[in-house]
Amino acid sequence: MSRLRAKCPECKTYTAVAIGPDYECHSCGRVFHSGLVRVPQAWGDGGEAMAESAWLEVPFPEAGIVEAETLEEQNLALAADLPERPLVLGGDCCSHVGAIEGLSARQGRIALVWLDAHGDLNTPESSPSGNQWGMPLRMLLDSGAVEASDVALVGARNLDPPEEEFIRASGLHIGEEGVAQALDGVGCTYVALDVDVLEPSEMSVFMPEPGGPSRAEIERILGDVAGRTKVLGAGFTGLTFEPSNIEPLAAFAAALGL
Repeated sequence: MSRLRAKCPECKTYTAVAIGPDYECHSCGRVFHSGLVRVPQAWGDGGEAMAESAWLEVPFPEAGIVEAETLEEQNLALAADLPERPLVLGGDCCSHVGAIEGLSARQGRIALVWLDAHGDLNTPESSPSGNQWGMPLRMLLDSGAVEASDVALVGARNLDPPEEEFIRASGLHIGEEGVAQALDGVGCTYVALDVDVLEPSEMSVFMPEPGGPSRAEIERILGDVAGRTKVLGAGFTGLTFEPSNIEPLAAFAAALGL
């Protein structure tokens, strides 16, 4: 990956360069507000369809592709050479880990808004499935990349008992009402959006969970986050490789100012 070059989604050249948080294509002149990093991996059983979704043709300059053999290598590759303002397209929610660790190292402290139908708070010992995609938020908290008081988990409605116990003990903020608390006193934020947070009829998702918000509600929440904080970057995960997903992803990015 390079901070200086990116593949322009308009003219398909590799002449886009980072200028501060923006990307300007030297070939066609388009300016973009974030650089796309594809992470076509799913760290669990049967996740091939979710990994494939990282190749969706979303309208952002492609700044890098991370295809690592282990999750540790993936995290290191992401953290070491992030674009100035990354937009991560996974894969599963482990795609966020290296990005958040890298941004946290740059900034010293960041807030995290994690929108997901699931908690992603299991450990290898507590996980019913053993799939690592059920653990990334817990990985980030246990590593100290983010503090529980700076995190809001929004939309979770399928939690395992150990996750519920961890939430009670940790001080993690829950629900849309917890976003303002998580952002309080923190200058910048990463937004992790697993699209299974939505009502399943709204998008094509890998692990649908009924009872979620609409696309319009998610756009409103994202716009509210962008109005309250500096959004350093974001990531979209939990998709299937379905072209109808492209338009809502672009709308979510726009709501965040990306």
